[in-house]
Amino acid sequence: MRVPGAAAAALLLGACGFHLQGRAPLPDPVKTPYLEVPDRQSDFVQSLRRALLSNGAHLAREKGQASAVVSIVKDNLTRRVVSVSATNQPKQYEVTYTVGFSVTAGDKELLPQQELSATRTYSFDERLLLAKGHEDDVLRADMARDLADMVMRRLASL
Repeated sequence: MRVPGAAAAALLLGACGFHLQGRAPLPDPVKTPYLEVPDRQSDFVQSLRRALLSNGAHLAREKGQASAVVSIVKDNLTRRVVSVSATNQPKQYEVTYTVGFSVTAGDKELLPQQELSATRTYSFDERLLLAKGHEDDVLRADMARDLADMVMRRLASL
């Protein structure tokens, strides 16, 4: 008796538009996108590629074969000191990852240029230099994933 109930629940969830987090169905205009990027190895671009592929997109190798062009016009990471110790050593940093993008299909603009950013702060101790360097890398990768998810939500809304 539990199987029909579970099947009914699954049908109801599917009917209301429910989908797993991170999995947004992509509309037809962005099913075969081309990524136009200045740096293919950046954390954000790698996260965006993975997100597109996991959501069923087939990345075009050439611009002419694409259904849409996702142009990354800004991919910038900044780090600034937030607080210092009495000996003028940094104690806390703020890391901001900013991306700018637009989406076009032929001569039609699907999404005008937009800018998204994510900010994180972390404490710093020069005695733990290696660990804090790793923490900076983990924060940067996490912000890149968050920004890629934001872009995916915008693409899914087209």
